Amino acid sequence: MDNVERTRQAFDAFLRRDGIVIGRLVADGTVWRVPGKSLMGGEYRGRVEIFDFLRQTGRLTGGTYRADLRWVVGGDAVVAALYRATGQREGRELDIDQLLVFRYRDGVWAEVLAVPVDLDAFDAFWS
Repeated sequence: MDNVERTRQAFDAFLRRDGIVIGRLVADGTVWRVPGKSLMGGEYRGRVEIFDFLRQTGRLTGGTYRADLRWVVGGDAVVAALYRATGQREGRELDIDQLLVFRYRDGVWAEVLAVPVDLDAFDAFWS
């Protein structure tokens, strides 16, 4: 399986809340970076922190957070995935495009960089 297909499967697994598929992609050394000044912004390292971060999207939105994949492109080392992020939280609504850039090493994520297309809207929602 190539890394583009692994990325597609990860998005599908996230929507189904299938931690096993995602767990196969997160290594102890994986680093996930999220820009901005909101409570979601920061750097998450390793399985425990990354899984806590991913669970928090559901907890903070009462389970309404979704990441609907639009497209995936890439190769052996780097894959980019554009998705529509939606959710409701404390009377606010999130509906923006986001890009995730995955750097793969040996079939697992070495690094993930989140790039909200509208960082101000992202920060306002998660603040």
